[in-house]
Amino acid sequence: MGLFGSKENIEDLIYNAMSLMEKNQPKGAIPLFNKVLKQDSENIQALFNKGLALNQIKKYSDAITCFDKLLDINPKDSQAFNNKGIAMAENGNIQAAAECYDKAIEVDPKNAASYFNKGVLLDKLQEREEAIQALEKAISIEPRKPNALFYKGIILGKMKKHEESLNCFDRVYKNHPSHMDAFFHKGIEMAELGKHEKALEIFDKILSKHKDNVNIIYAKSRSKAELGMYPESLELLKQAVSKSPKIIRSWAKEEPIFVKLHDNEQFRKLVKL
Repeated sequence: MGLFGSKENIEDLIYNAMSLMEKNQPKGAIPLFNKVLKQDSENIQALFNKGLALNQIKKYSDAITCFDKLLDINPKDSQAFNNKGIAMAENGNIQAAAECYDKAIEVDPKNAASYFNKGVLLDKLQEREEAIQALEKAISIEPRKPNALFYKGIILGKMKKHEESLNCFDRVYKNHPSHMDAFFHKGIEMAELGKHEKALEIFDKILSKHKDNVNIIYAKSRSKAELGMYPESLELLKQAVSKSPKIIRSWAKEEPIFVKLHDNEQFRKLVKL
């Protein structure tokens, strides 16, 4: 029964490990993948998923070792290149990460994840036009997935292209009505365009379900200030400061909308100006 029993055991181990991965328990899955690899050092499924699990628990160097083994077995493993790139980027090796994404795309020109990851990387390098080009490739390959279109909206917002950014978030939210981040950023871009009443409608809708969300409370405070509703704005700012003092004070001090409140005693006390 030796060989057959061993094979069956590997299947059980992989099944149990994958169940843990699905439950977002990568740390528990890794020892099971190790047991598989002890019996079969070139088990592709165990190597790949162990690499994913190691990335999730931030053991990036160990993850790279897994993906390198996969690439020794199959030098044209596009997903191994992509996930090695993620680990490289997290380790701060930006150039190597970019090369991994390019290799993943070279091997599989329809690897949308690598175009997306390359776009994120280029954004971090502030190469935003190139980042948008990479994201547009990801969108063209997987038009129904929201992540690349959402991130394109984020970059366009950073570039002060608020109408285009709003269009991205609007499209994401229309296609994915449960995508609250897109809905929130739609409100942010409305505010950037001076449409504060419409922005407040969005923030109120989100707060009806997520009443303690500090980012939305702060955004609402900004719009109220811009509309001259200072008592309400300051009350909201007080709530936001109570939930996240350091970050909100830092934001409020730099916020152009709040400049007109810099002489207000309550505002100065709140943000420690």
